[in-house]
Amino acid sequence: MKLRVGEALASAVDTTQIIVTKAPAGEVELTCGGVAMIAKGSQAPEVTADPAHLGGTLLGKRYVDAADSIEVLVSKAGDGSLAVNGELLTQAGAKALPSSD
Repeated sequence: MKLRVGEALASAVDTTQIIVTKAPAGEVELTCGGVAMIAKGSQAPEVTADPAHLGGTLLGKRYVDAADSIEVLVSKAGDGSLAVNGELLTQAGAKALPSSD
């Protein structure tokens, strides 16, 4: 799927919802719980999560890939882990603010 900044997506296997804040240039497969994410508000197919992808997401946290090509913001937490092309996303650290000297 081709992602766009500001796009809202939902998990097909749990309550996780995200907003894309940085999108990669090409096509990617964004999953939650091992199942492809769907557009927010779409009807979810009946599928089950992959037990290896049930690490959970935290509300209000940003998740990124190792290459820093994608960043998503969790707007509703859930039990599934986020992944791009099979690579699990990790929680982003806090960004340092500029000094006000």
